[in-house]
Amino acid sequence: MYKTFFGFKEHPFNLTPDPRYLYLSRYHREALDHLLYGINQRKGFIAITGGVGTGKTTLCRALLDHLDDTTKSALIFSSFVSDMEILKSIAHEFGVTVPGETESKNALLDAINHFLLRVFREGGNALLLIDEAQNLSRTVLEQIRMLSNLETEKDKLIQIVLVGQSELKEVLSGHSLRQLDDRITVRYHLKPLDQEDVRGYVEHRLVVAGGKGDVRFSHGAFKRIYSYSGGNPRRINAVCDRALLLAYTAEKRAVSGKMTARAILDLRGGIDTDGNRPPGSGQGQWWKWVLPAVLFFMIAAGFGVWTFRDHLFGSRSIVTSENRPTVPVAQKPAPTLLLTNKQSIAGLFDLVEGSISPEDDHGSIQMSLVSFPLSAEYYTLLKMPFRIDTPVSMHRGPSAYLLIHHATPEGAVALDADGNPRNLTRDFILEHWGGQVSWVYPYADNRFFLSQGMQSPAVLTLQEILQGLGYLVTPNGFFDQRTCEEVKNFQNEFGLKADGVVGSRTLALLYQMADKQHELHP
Repeated sequence: MYKTFFGFKEHPFNLTPDPRYLYLSRYHREALDHLLYGINQRKGFIAITGGVGTGKTTLCRALLDHLDDTTKSALIFSSFVSDMEILKSIAHEFGVTVPGETESKNALLDAINHFLLRVFREGGNALLLIDEAQNLSRTVLEQIRMLSNLETEKDKLIQIVLVGQSELKEVLSGHSLRQLDDRITVRYHLKPLDQEDVRGYVEHRLVVAGGKGDVRFSHGAFKRIYSYSGGNPRRINAVCDRALLLAYTAEKRAVSGKMTARAILDLRGGIDTDGNRPPGSGQGQWWKWVLPAVLFFMIAAGFGVWTFRDHLFGSRSIVTSENRPTVPVAQKPAPTLLLTNKQSIAGLFDLVEGSISPEDDHGSIQMSLVSFPLSAEYYTLLKMPFRIDTPVSMHRGPSAYLLIHHATPEGAVALDADGNPRNLTRDFILEHWGGQVSWVYPYADNRFFLSQGMQSPAVLTLQEILQGLGYLVTPNGFFDQRTCEEVKNFQNEFGLKADGVVGSRTLALLYQMADKQHELHP
């Protein structure tokens, strides 16, 4: 993992909206100032818009850290809701107690209004923040407007922040929502980062992740990052994460412009766009077309000379047994490394069946093929045989797979179509990494799970596996709070549902990453 190689405590370019990573560019600072001004001055409605991936959600989460304890906040991140559902969500987020049997809109409104009046009497403020607000229906937006009607002679009792993509401006400008649009007194449109801010953004995230300043991006790398991303933070994260992986595979602590260009090429699926042209097209590439044509005419001319040599040179050749041309014996083509779906699955099952000892198999072991989206940096953690989906851009025919027997310090050992082992370099694996891996998971009971509060040898094995992977647990056989938190960290890092429960998917991944002596069986 490049995290360990570079000395990071966590991955610096995750796409999750973590407020610790918020880089206050000029635009983000202005947006935050607008939010704080509107909330503290009780302006009522505030609208923050911006393009996809510009950091709006991260900004919302960071806003909460700038509010004092007197501000009660309700955050709504699910915007595909009805008018009743939005009221129930608001009441729940504010901690408003509503009789469980009520389905009355008036009862919900009364309960929320009483809460807002109590907060105001106690000298506090109430904030309702709705993310992805462009998805709200007209009915829900009108309901939110009605919610803002409660006010004193001077102050609004609730401050409502609508955060959404650029389409939110079009939604609010509609004729049916003109009353709501007129109430919005604070607006800000969040713009992408400029070129100088891109450097600051990248360096800020490296520091927050625990970097000590020994990871460097070159001037050329920053130019390419800005050119590719257009200052969009989400795209910056994607290309920087890929570039760090390439630097790790090359065992370099500096990310060059060339590495960044390769990272961008990978993100584009192998297509290098220059005015949306693939590599090898456009101006400057004429020789790639002329050279084959020249070779074709040279071969055709040579064939013509040979065919009409008697007419041209007035001589005839006599073929004898001594000068008869030798016809080469056809050689069997080398077996391919790229396997079909059927070949790769059959190979996986054969490898796993061969690894199960007879005394362990009493007819109760079942085997399931599992697939995971996985970043290439993690492949060295996989202990059991697995297959790699190769990128679609590498072949035009059916899907193709690499069957990996085991990883090595230099790369991996794969099995070809004849079952022969073939050594692969790390560069080869990264070049053929399509983002999806599969393996066969043997299990005895698909209902088996581990959760907080349990105590058993299986829990002890789980803790030993997590500890071996670098998670901070103490192997004691008891599924305590620390173990639960580290299970969630493991699940979050590998894209699983971070609920702290070790179910079938988590077990399958732990099985793949466990040393042989620590295999986790139900």
